[in-house]
Amino acid sequence: MHEEFSAFLASNGVDKTLWDSKKVNKSSDVDELLDEFSDLVWDAVLEKARYIENISANHLFLFKCLDQEIKLIAIEVSNAEIDLREQSGFEWFKKHYNSDYINYKRASKAYSKTKNEDKFELIEKGGVITKGALYDWFEDLLDLSSE
Repeated sequence: MHEEFSAFLASNGVDKTLWDSKKVNKSSDVDELLDEFSDLVWDAVLEKARYIENISANHLFLFKCLDQEIKLIAIEVSNAEIDLREQSGFEWFKKHYNSDYINYKRASKAYSKTKNEDKFELIEKGGVITKGALYDWFEDLLDLSSE
């Protein structure tokens, strides 16, 4: 990120000498430039994010972020003894994913704000950007079971 930050500063007319001076003098420009760069980094990360997962004790919320909409696979475990955040709970879930204790729902919705704002909101609520292995596995499983 060092190179990207240097290029960002240069595009804002700030060379190394000026940047060092702003840091030493605690210029308000430092915070503004850091905030602006942080926003750019977040936008780039969010733009690339395609899958987001949010796991609680008894729910899995698996999101797939497409161009026009977000798809959701929601999974609820109704066995109160199971905590999906723990290794043992997740192991139980993997063995019993097709039992009466597991409920699946699917939904999709158009973005309510911008794609990145909606993705960021999911992350603020505890979501984590992933590569989508769980989403893809359950999507295939649910598609097969509906045939």
